[in-house]
Amino acid sequence: MSGAGKSTSLRVLEDLGYEVVDNLPVTLIGGLVRGVDGEISPRRPLAICVDVRTREFDVDHFERYLAPLLDRDSLDTTLIFLDCDDEVLRRRFTETRRRHPLADDRPVSDGIRLERQRLAWVRNRADLVADTSGLALPDLRRLLTGHFAISSKAGLGVHVVSFGYRHGLPPEADLVFDVRFLANPHYEPSLRAGTGLDAEVATFVEQDSAFAPFFATLTDMLTSLLPAYEREGKAYLTIAIGCTGGRHRSVHVASRLAEVLRAAGWPASLRHRDVERAAPARD
Repeated sequence: MSGAGKSTSLRVLEDLGYEVVDNLPVTLIGGLVRGVDGEISPRRPLAICVDVRTREFDVDHFERYLAPLLDRDSLDTTLIFLDCDDEVLRRRFTETRRRHPLADDRPVSDGIRLERQRLAWVRNRADLVADTSGLALPDLRRLLTGHFAISSKAGLGVHVVSFGYRHGLPPEADLVFDVRFLANPHYEPSLRAGTGLDAEVATFVEQDSAFAPFFATLTDMLTSLLPAYEREGKAYLTIAIGCTGGRHRSVHVASRLAEVLRAAGWPASLRHRDVERAAPARD
């Protein structure tokens, strides 16, 4: 989708070592991949961007020119679709005063609606749909790096994120665990202003009798699942831990989980998405 972060994503992939090509006509992509001698030869990995600006980007040309490349065993290919909520897209175009490519003489919302209709087929064909609605630039960079970093050492990258259901699910999450059943520090006046990063809040959460069996089950399950994901070739896994506001329970559980995974040999990164938000009336 226009405004969903294509240009930014291409810059990230270029930084990772990809040869980047933007807005290449669909009929020329096969020749670019094969090279002048007609054979696929070792080269820098390619990141090719096509969108509604691209000539001949439709279902018929896709099936004729691109689908065979995606299906070739000799090529390791991933089709990514960058998506974003309509309201976020509208706001981005309004704030930057950019024209939507399909709305020269119409409201931005009309262009977004038309583009979504035209691209529905490619979204359905995508191997990976990345929703950038709530992703800041560092988060988008982390997501793309996790999936597409060029490395001679294969392995599964793990990212743990805490969040508040009040602020929406993390769109990049692969696994989501709800910890709203745990005792809520918000109802303790001395803990309300704190976060799950504070020792007092952490102690309160772990004193709940439900915490220990839940956390043991969670870590046992994940440490058994991660090798299976890795064997199947998955490059990146995001584990999301949520409570109501994303300041107390989820923050502590996510922190503890990242520690356990690192101790088990998984290079887990950690992010607390909503911990800096102002304390709400109810957490």
